[in-house]
Amino acid sequence: MSKSLARVCADAEAHGLSIAPIRMADGTTTAAMAAAAVGADVGQIVKSVVLRGVETQEHVLFLTAGDNQVDLRKASQAFEIELEKADAASIRAVTGFAIGGVSPLGHKTPLRVFFDPDLLKWPVIWAAAGTPHHVFQIAPQVLLEVTAATQAAFTQ
Repeated sequence: MSKSLARVCADAEAHGLSIAPIRMADGTTTAAMAAAAVGADVGQIVKSVVLRGVETQEHVLFLTAGDNQVDLRKASQAFEIELEKADAASIRAVTGFAIGGVSPLGHKTPLRVFFDPDLLKWPVIWAAAGTPHHVFQIAPQVLLEVTAATQAAFTQ
């Protein structure tokens, strides 16, 4: 088991969750790939989008439905400071994950988290488990609670 996957599983367990990550042979680096791999609607895929404060350099996690796009202006309004896309190196440094495998759980550094309300319309959603090849399923309300996320309208 990779260190990233182990960190996600340990964080889930620390929150009283038992997740069962599934390894996908072809990878799940896009929401469409993940949806096809698990037989779900693309809206059931959790995209973990990391943005960074323009002036503060603070990283922020936006958990959004796979069929939605994060709107930078709306995300900045939700966070109340101007945000920009974070680069791959800073995302890895802060979360411990490579792009395509950023999980909502198990970050190296605690992040403020925002949650797309569209995820709540599904009974089950799928999220990256720390690698581009692993995903896990979870009830959206449970993910909202364990991440201590703030629901906000930040999508296009």
